[in-house]
Amino acid sequence: MERVKETDLWFNQEEIEQIKKQQVYLDCAATTFPKPESVYKAIDFVNRQMCVNAGRGSYQLARLATEGMDALREELLEVVHATGQEQIIFTPSATLACNMIIGGIHLSEQKRVYVSPYIHNAVMRALWMQQKKCGYIMEILPINVENDTIDLEKTAYLFQEKRPDFVFLSHVCNVTGYKLPIEEIFTMAKETTKGQAKVIIDAAQSFGMLEIDYRKYAYDAVIFAGHKTLHGPFGIAGFVKEKSFLLDPIVAGGTGSDSLNLSMPKESPLAFEPGSPNLPAIAGLYAALQYRKRIGAKKLYEKEKYLTELLVEGLEPIEGVTLYMPQDREQHIGIVSFQVEGYRADEVGMILDEDYQISVRTGYHCAPLVHDKIGSKTMGGTVRASLGWFSTEEDVRKLIKAVEELS
Repeated sequence: MERVKETDLWFNQEEIEQIKKQQVYLDCAATTFPKPESVYKAIDFVNRQMCVNAGRGSYQLARLATEGMDALREELLEVVHATGQEQIIFTPSATLACNMIIGGIHLSEQKRVYVSPYIHNAVMRALWMQQKKCGYIMEILPINVENDTIDLEKTAYLFQEKRPDFVFLSHVCNVTGYKLPIEEIFTMAKETTKGQAKVIIDAAQSFGMLEIDYRKYAYDAVIFAGHKTLHGPFGIAGFVKEKSFLLDPIVAGGTGSDSLNLSMPKESPLAFEPGSPNLPAIAGLYAALQYRKRIGAKKLYEKEKYLTELLVEGLEPIEGVTLYMPQDREQHIGIVSFQVEGYRADEVGMILDEDYQISVRTGYHCAPLVHDKIGSKTMGGTVRASLGWFSTEEDVRKLIKAVEELS
């Protein structure tokens, strides 16, 4: 690869290459890294050969760019086994997708919103902003204290007593790796309200790796992040939306259509996609989805599950190590949070980085409610190791050995 002039960069290329060569990367819940080689090639090709503005011109390259966006929508709909009643809305990030949904629904003092205690701040902070404006009622789903999982029996009772208008769920908790029973909660919410409750799934930690099947469960919206379990680049995310789930646009701008009208278009997805689309990222995510097809979603899941089990089995016996995860291993995937006795979480992370070249995440992971439930606040949150397709057994064993020496 042709080297960039050092004067054009804010970092030293040789230093970065050395770090990458030594690094054990276990922060895939933040973003999967590296990406498939085909993703890098697709981004580079589009940047060099056809980085034009999709949906904004009638010339040949612009038409091809628009076709690329449409092709990616079809691929994403295929991932969730769409029935024809769903559509894809693109956003630059899953966080913006959460804000567009929460800002676009009609909340008021009478509305009741349920959240799981495992929810990410991309949802919670957006909900909090809306609560300060209109004062809706928020309820937190109950958990089984003995195993830190959603208490479905109590949830069913709550839904009967205090009927939900909206339910927001993470598919996988980004702190504990807990796979929430989204199908059961969806069914309860819909049956209790005769289909009126809206159920929104934050699938940033699961999309493309865990099954989401619209033929069985017609979630009102499912949020995805291209750069996480889909192994695509930053800059492309969005949500699957039921066509019947109506939202008000909260971001306005040019769409390349009906430009003399100052109102946003009413039709979707145009109503929710103002501004120039990130075509290189779109091409990168399309390539990532083709890579996923070649590997097979089952293999992706099985490898991540195997490495998760390997890490848990290695850390569990170490004296002084506390793991934060569901007791039922079948409800656990990809993320292993822990603490080491005598250390704060950030101290463990610093030692792993400086002495062992192991990259993990420490702290509260943008998920405030869960730390009340697992009791990890006093030690500064947790140390989180998270795995992906390009993680290896050797990576896992290096972390286990490092924690053994540390404890």
